[in-house]
Amino acid sequence: MNPLTATAAGKRYRSRWAVRDCSFSVPEGKVVALVGPNGAGKSTLLRLAAGLVRPTTGELTVFGTPVRGRIHPDVSFLAQDRSLHRDLTVREQVRFCAAMNDRWSTDRVHEVLGLLAGVDPEAKIRTLSSGALTQVGLALALGRLPRLLLLDEPLSDLDPLARDETLRIVMTEVADRGTTVVMSSHLLTDLREVCDHILLVDEGRVEVEGDIDEVLARHRVLAGPVTGESAVEGTLVSATRTQRQSTLLLRDAGPVPQGWAEAEPDLESLVMGYLRASRERRAARNRD
Repeated sequence: MNPLTATAAGKRYRSRWAVRDCSFSVPEGKVVALVGPNGAGKSTLLRLAAGLVRPTTGELTVFGTPVRGRIHPDVSFLAQDRSLHRDLTVREQVRFCAAMNDRWSTDRVHEVLGLLAGVDPEAKIRTLSSGALTQVGLALALGRLPRLLLLDEPLSDLDPLARDETLRIVMTEVADRGTTVVMSSHLLTDLREVCDHILLVDEGRVEVEGDIDEVLARHRVLAGPVTGESAVEGTLVSATRTQRQSTLLLRDAGPVPQGWAEAEPDLESLVMGYLRASRERRAARNRD
């Protein structure tokens, strides 16, 4: 049974659709990179999965149970705002969360906090740096012993050492407990180290979904003469051009024409290609 499935899910705020007609299924035990441009709907999609907002259309299910406006007992969600009680100490925050959750492991929280540099259990929440807040939030999220962990930009406030610590904890969680993780981030290099599945969303819709290795294998980067583009076969995702050369990102490319060089994209160039195409579509609409 898949940890998270969306069927034509959409969320509208007044006249604006934040998520629209999203259908996908997250396999169990995967670490999913949720990527896309700012405003693409990533945070809304995570909040829908967490049960914090109700879909306007369609349905999301967690382990086969429809999400109906409340968080599933097998789910933990680390929101972007890292909502914690500012006047409590870290230790008091842990006790507060323990009292609020039926399934809880204080030992697991302290185990995670013990792996993190610079988090003082006696420090007031309001005195913590943004990076320390994120790490405390992650420890609390893991205290629920989730089978599905939803992380909204967990790496954005962290320095390189803290990012490495956090990613190691996530990888250990998956390896030791089989937890499925959906993680949004703009730090593509870090995502590639831990993620094996991708959900690329744009303007509220899923553009790319699948295991990263399979998705990359379906795409090609071709470089060749501008005058030879008509000979290239496949679905054009995006292009960059100089006076002499075109560099194309293609999906399901055909045979490579003479005079062209090809390579499989890495995750960063794949996502950048889709982001570039998104920006160009928006610019074209604004011109119209």
